[in-house]
Amino acid sequence: RIAARAAARRMAWLLGERPGGRVGFTVRGERVVGRDTVVEVVTTGVLLQRLQRDQELAGVDVVVIDECHERHLDADTVAAFLLDVREAIRPDLRLVAASATTDAEGWARLLGDAPVVEAEGVAYPVEVVWAPPARPVKPPHGMRVDPALLTHVAATVRRALAEREGDVLCFLPGVGEIARVAGQLAGVDAEVLQVHGRAPAAVQDAVLAGSSGVRRVVLATSVAESSLTVPGVRVVVDSGLAREPRTDHARGLSALTTVRASQAAGRQRAGRAGREAAGAVYRCWEQAGDGRLARFPAPEIKVADLAAFALQAACWGDPEASSLALLDPPPAGAMAAAREVLGAVGAVDALGRVTDRGVRMSRLGLHPRLARALLDGAAEVGARRAAEVVALLSEEPPREYGDDLAAALRMARRGQDGYAGRWKQEVRRLSAQVDDAGSGRADGAGSGRAD
Repeated sequence: RIAARAAARRMAWLLGERPGGRVGFTVRGERVVGRDTVVEVVTTGVLLQRLQRDQELAGVDVVVIDECHERHLDADTVAAFLLDVREAIRPDLRLVAASATTDAEGWARLLGDAPVVEAEGVAYPVEVVWAPPARPVKPPHGMRVDPALLTHVAATVRRALAEREGDVLCFLPGVGEIARVAGQLAGVDAEVLQVHGRAPAAVQDAVLAGSSGVRRVVLATSVAESSLTVPGVRVVVDSGLAREPRTDHARGLSALTTVRASQAAGRQRAGRAGREAAGAVYRCWEQAGDGRLARFPAPEIKVADLAAFALQAACWGDPEASSLALLDPPPAGAMAAAREVLGAVGAVDALGRVTDRGVRMSRLGLHPRLARALLDGAAEVGARRAAEVVALLSEEPPREYGDDLAAALRMARRGQDGYAGRWKQEVRRLSAQVDDAGSGRADGAGSGRAD
């Protein structure tokens, strides 16, 4: 959502306009478009819902899938559906896959031997500084990151501030690590800002607007890796870690886990230091280990829970996903498990065909298990209360909310922090979506996965 808003703002600014003119955007819960809009920036979750409702994509001439190297499951699914649409009913529809570090040949084959166009932008030289910890640190495990590594990252940021000029952009895997490093940077002669999906919109806007004369340290997740340009950055500090989804078999849902970032991610992150002038990247790992990193991020379709994907495929009319044009086919075992889940929650029938209930569930923008909880819970306790609990389960609350679900629910209801604000917005969306899904109506801003 951050990237979609930022891209729309940037394009509108280049035209001397504000979003809602010739350039607009749609993300979950927010749509800013007007009568004159000809470029609309959307999340892949929103586009996926639009395709399910209007396969012809009336009024759309070109679809650009940006940052296709990230291999998010929604993006791969959207590409497969668009190829189906172009093959069957819209041969005039033009498709573009864009990235600075992707497997261009693979995408070209997928798009029907499409031409590869290389656009050389202005890139300034970036010096690589290898800055591994003095003592070995424990490898990431699950969501856990060795505190010693975070202490080293904070020290490297201080070193970069002393050795270089300009703002510093530091990549960390998640919100918790950002908060910890921010605490260790107390007292530095710079403004410390935090950019992630949970950050208030005002903070996000301030980061993207550029410096007001005070040197800045921007602590960010991978959202700033390729989708955003942070003005004023001359130095990047890279922790070398990222978060990717994996199936949590205990819960039957996808969960994020910490992994070593790929070589492609490292190149993207380093490039942030050379967008406006020559810069430097401090890599917090040994040079000898760089060549052993994966070339690209793991395709989400290979490692994540596939229940939501299987439901989308069933709604598309291909329950086995056997005819979809995908860069990587879904693993047979994961698809079998996903179909079993869909059958258990009543989303598909014995032959794997989507049911009316499954269609309703697909429109809620939730994992099928949570969608089932919302629909069944609404019938028992009312849409509002069911939406409150499901919203709480959809995004992990801050640690200070504790592990008691009832207590966390009370804190969210009376909370004034960023999480409580997002929770209340999601409760309103889900409450409305229960009725919308039942009537077969859903707008683009209210649909999509966790986008």
